[in-house]
Amino acid sequence: MVGTLWLRPTKKKEAAGLLQQLGLKEYEAKCFVALTQVETATAKEISEIADVPRTRVYDAIRVLEAQGLVEIQHSNPRQYRGVPLEEAAQTLRRQYESRIDELQETLDAIEPADTADEPVTHEVWSLSGRDGITSRTLQLLDDTETEVVFVISDESLVTDELVEALTECADRADVIIGTVTAGLHDEFRERIPGAEVFVSELEWLHADGEDEVAIGRMLLVDEDTILLSSVDTTSGEEKAIFGRGFQNGLVVITRRLMATGLLPFRDPSQ
Repeated sequence: MVGTLWLRPTKKKEAAGLLQQLGLKEYEAKCFVALTQVETATAKEISEIADVPRTRVYDAIRVLEAQGLVEIQHSNPRQYRGVPLEEAAQTLRRQYESRIDELQETLDAIEPADTADEPVTHEVWSLSGRDGITSRTLQLLDDTETEVVFVISDESLVTDELVEALTECADRADVIIGTVTAGLHDEFRERIPGAEVFVSELEWLHADGEDEVAIGRMLLVDEDTILLSSVDTTSGEEKAIFGRGFQNGLVVITRRLMATGLLPFRDPSQ
């Protein structure tokens, strides 16, 4: 029945919004959030808790039941309850991943547009947002064939996911990691024994308290592809540029910069 466990309005709104991002419609999301607050409830009680018109509760519950998120007791009046949160999370995760897989297959099946342009031999793009830049970094590491040179100056960018990707890279390619502090140097040497780790001599990587923007990461893959990022020291926002192509001027300059501090025989510019 209706209990006393009420989420704060802001939390209820936030939870409903996240559920909508995962594919539920507004009333479906609100009804499910309402059912997380009680053990069981009737349509009338759900309507009151969720602030959803009672006539719309039935439609929402029908959809939630079909998705495996709600159970129904056929009493008089009918009682409804949400499945355990862990089970609901797994169900939503499977549905979301299924949609992502379907989207990827559909996009892969689309015929490329005919263009008269010549193939691009070099390119430079910009990226914004830590999530997107991290995804591109991990993708580049996954595509590595022969060598990775990775210089990092922001400790907040060192995640377990990144360490795992670099470790896997070290099993099939040369991995050279530059850090700006002895602490980071020791951490990488301990966690990625297959990599060569050095302390970079690029003094301008060391941000001081007056800098509003600091260098975040510098990645060179197979002497052909680079990713450079900067981090706003106030907001933490990360932006990056991504370049590809052996003759790309940005790639050439970056390769020479990143060589500073490397042993001569490992210099990627040679």
